Amino acid sequence: MTSLTQFFRNVSSEMRKVSWPKRKELTGYTVTVIVTVTILALFFAGIDQIISRSVRFILGL
Repeated sequence: MTSLTQFFRNVSSEMRKVSWPKRKELTGYTVTVIVTVTILALFFAGIDQIISRSVRFILGL
């Protein structure tokens, strides 16, 4: 049990050392991730449609 208590003390100590992002930075990062994911999703959906239509055309479906 001592090692578990020590582990949580160490975790608490390390968490105090973490440099957390400010609200403005966090908002900027979040917007960047959402925009990037959306663009990539649209890109891959378009590529999927092109490949699907090409395969259907080749197979004559």
